[in-house]
Amino acid sequence: MISTENLCYFDTKCPDTSLLLGNYLLECLKEYRFRDRSPVFLCIGSDRVTGDSLGPMVGSSLKKRYQKSIPVYGTLEMPIHALNLEETICEIQNLWDGHPLIAIDASFGTREHLGYITAGKGSLCPGAGVDKNLNAVGDFFVTGIVASFTPFSHLVLQTTRLSAVMPLAARITQGISHVIDTWQCL
Repeated sequence: MISTENLCYFDTKCPDTSLLLGNYLLECLKEYRFRDRSPVFLCIGSDRVTGDSLGPMVGSSLKKRYQKSIPVYGTLEMPIHALNLEETICEIQNLWDGHPLIAIDASFGTREHLGYITAGKGSLCPGAGVDKNLNAVGDFFVTGIVASFTPFSHLVLQTTRLSAVMPLAARITQGISHVIDTWQCL
C-alpha cells in the first residue's frame, strides 16, 4: 500500500490487497460505526463499455452476495451512469441521509499504476477521464485503474480487456465484503 494524505494505492499483485483495502475503509468509516450508519455503495459505470464496467461488476457481486441487506446502487442489470447519476444521488440522499456514501468507479492512471486500486476520503468525479462534467459524488471513493490516460481515452475504455477489469472488480468486492462482514459483526 502506498499512501498520500487523501489517497492510497493498493497493488493487486499483493496477496493481502483485499484485506488492506477493507481495513483502510473500516478505518475511514469508524466514526459512522458509533452512529449506527452503515455505508451505502454507489457503483458507477456502464455495462456497454468494457473498461467502464468495473463499478457495475462490483455492484452486481455485492448484490448477489448480500441480497438486500446492504444498500447498493449500480449493477450490470441496472447501471448508474451519466444519464441517471443525478436522479440516483437524489434517491440516496432521501433514503440514506447521514449514511456514508462510498463511490466506486473505473479510472485512468499512469502506466506503472495499471491494475492498482485507489481509495480515499472525499468525492470522485465520474467521467472526468473522458471529459464529462458530472458532479463529484461520495464521502469516500474506491477506483480501479483500468487503463493509462491518453488523448484517446474514449477509445481506450472501449478496447480495455475484460481480463484487466475482472480481477480489479474481484479484489474491490473482497475488500468491501471485509468491511460489510466486520460491520455486521459489531
